[in-house]
Amino acid sequence: MRRLEMASPSRTGARQRLKLGVVLGVALVALTAAGVSTPTQAQTLRWASQGDAATMDPHAMNEGLTNMVNGQVYEGLIARGKNLEFVPSLATEWSQTGPTTWRFKLRSGVKFHDGSPFTAEDVVFSINRAKAPTSQINVYANALGTAVALDALTVEFRLDKVNPVFLQHLGLPIAIMSKAWSEKNKVTKPLDFKNREESYASLRANGTGPYVLTSRQPGVRTVLKRNPAWWGSFEGNVQDIVHTPIANDATRLAALVSGEIDFVLDPAPRDVARLKRTQGVKVIEGPENRVLFIGMDQHRDELLYGNVKNRNPFKDVRVRKALYHAIDIEAIKVKLMNGQSVPTGSVTPSPLGSYNDPQVETRLPFDLTKARALMAEAGYGEGFEVTLDCPNDRYINDDEICVALAGMWSQLKVKVKVNAMTRSLFFPKIEKYDTSMYLLGWGGAVTDAETTLTPVLRSVGEKGVGSYNYGRVRNDKFDELATRSSTEPELKKREELIRAALREYTSQAHLLPLHRQVIPWAARANVDVVHRADNWLEVRWVSVK
Repeated sequence: MRRLEMASPSRTGARQRLKLGVVLGVALVALTAAGVSTPTQAQTLRWASQGDAATMDPHAMNEGLTNMVNGQVYEGLIARGKNLEFVPSLATEWSQTGPTTWRFKLRSGVKFHDGSPFTAEDVVFSINRAKAPTSQINVYANALGTAVALDALTVEFRLDKVNPVFLQHLGLPIAIMSKAWSEKNKVTKPLDFKNREESYASLRANGTGPYVLTSRQPGVRTVLKRNPAWWGSFEGNVQDIVHTPIANDATRLAALVSGEIDFVLDPAPRDVARLKRTQGVKVIEGPENRVLFIGMDQHRDELLYGNVKNRNPFKDVRVRKALYHAIDIEAIKVKLMNGQSVPTGSVTPSPLGSYNDPQVETRLPFDLTKARALMAEAGYGEGFEVTLDCPNDRYINDDEICVALAGMWSQLKVKVKVNAMTRSLFFPKIEKYDTSMYLLGWGGAVTDAETTLTPVLRSVGEKGVGSYNYGRVRNDKFDELATRSSTEPELKKREELIRAALREYTSQAHLLPLHRQVIPWAARANVDVVHRADNWLEVRWVSVK
């Protein structure tokens, strides 16, 4: 069987292998236009990524980079340590006082950035705010039950049912906002991101965290400074943070090599080997707890962006499996990801989520003969047309992956139009179910399957259930198993339910899994960072020598 040569969009400059010296000259002009400051300042971290934080409202958008930027400003009751373990944050201690009750003792003397005191009322307000329909973390906040202030520094969570992963939900973390500040500025509810709403909290922030937001220019620059009144201790020496989104891979690389930038969150995989040989630069590598997959509209009787009338080919499991069999995942791994990906058949970010179940983790094989037979059997031997929505600044080589998939599926006579766009347009689009097919990644700090099963895989329901099920997949057998697992307190029974649920879901190919990302970071030699598996840069741990 013939392996396809991979196509890639022009965005990255991958069609032409420019010499670094030429790239540098071009890049300096681009960087000046982007607002990157060139003078080196002591204890200033100048870092870049291909995209920008979507909003400063910490409950409005659940997306990795957005959460990370906001996480320098806002804090939760608990946080993650260097190995993703739970550590105290705004709460100093906690205990489960009953099967459905948790009690948290809050840290005394904490101030918001505007100088107002942090109390239990702020916690209750923030949990309720995070439950709002416009919140993208409402599925997690709703799982926390009712938050009650017992006194100024004690909060009790009263659940209506057992939640075996309560701390995982709380430890996203769910950001704590000032009740008074939110009321004063009329931001008591999260902004409606999918409908592109703006609010006072879009560009402003008032947290308790180690850094204070001083300037926010979306798509241009975000500036933060150290909070001198922060309750915690800094392991690093960074006083000021300047984040500049630089979409072009070559330009980001050039900025790092020339010293314009101190740190790059997402160097292109094809450039990693070169960076390792570049004087003055170092690469920090590690696996990310994230899986990429293709979602499909399995709800409508006719696709919004297709040419088949009165039928939806994605409702047929034979079509879904045909597309799966046609994915040459090794070609993607070698040609696009430079070996820096881990192909999987699972839809959980970590293999721990599936208990390393081989029945779940093993992919359907690359088999064009099988794929064509399934298409013919389903009545689509002559293929069909469909649009594939993709971000071009969210995941490693995201739009290049989509272009490669389009080429692979063309061998089934499926004509795929790749609709690549910036994350600020992509996410609101798919959140409104305005899509027929899409690329999505899912991950973060949590390895437990629950935070994939309920928000991503279950049928769309109340209180945020299925809120990231953009294909509106419905599988009653899976739903029953997943729902039971979410409240099963006995560990062995819960494991059995999760295994059974994932086996059912993957057997139906409701999503087409691709790979788990391996994340390389790149930094100047004088910058020390801690690589965390959720791709989270914690700046208070960073030192610029």
